[in-house]
Amino acid sequence: MKDTVIFDIDGTLIDTEQAVLRGLQSLLKTDYGKEFSLQELEFAFGLPGSDSLPQFGIQDVPKANLRWNFFFQQYFHTASVFSGIREMLMALKENRVTTGIVTSKTQTEFKHEFAPFGLTEFFDFVVCSDQTEMHKPHPEPMLKLLEIAGAKPENSTYIGDTIYDCKCAQSAGVSFGLAGWGCKHPETIPADYIFQIPSDINRYIQDTHGF
Repeated sequence: MKDTVIFDIDGTLIDTEQAVLRGLQSLLKTDYGKEFSLQELEFAFGLPGSDSLPQFGIQDVPKANLRWNFFFQQYFHTASVFSGIREMLMALKENRVTTGIVTSKTQTEFKHEFAPFGLTEFFDFVVCSDQTEMHKPHPEPMLKLLEIAGAKPENSTYIGDTIYDCKCAQSAGVSFGLAGWGCKHPETIPADYIFQIPSDINRYIQDTHGF
């Protein structure tokens, strides 16, 4: 019986790919004189800056993260909630399903980059990247969420859009559902379930919960 559903944010709940990657592209060009195509930067989508920025030879990661956030805000107008997300979350809450978030955003980023979309009321528990020592794809963030929620891995499903999300979930013994509406390369991710649209999640929970 699945009674706990946990979500990633970027590429799963909100469409922020353009804002995140264009912000990173601007940071690298403006501050470091390095030019990359958006395709070359795709690997960084879904990773915390503390893991992705050093791969560009950046040593002062906290400073670069602040600058990345600055450039992200320049493209924030391109971000939006995926169609059907709000309705799906409302249905989960109506059926008293425990909901959570495991994200690569810091608590500050969560406050400024996610809360404005008005979805926080739908979530019972949140684990941000600065609340654990290890980050996705390591299972520590997921294990922390399970601990604070009092949830069992076998009764939980994590929904995300990247291989980092998949590895984090499965390493913690949690089923992984792929957000097909936000995933760039679904054929490369060994998901337990593939959801084409958000409402598929509601049908999945109804089937496994027995509503």
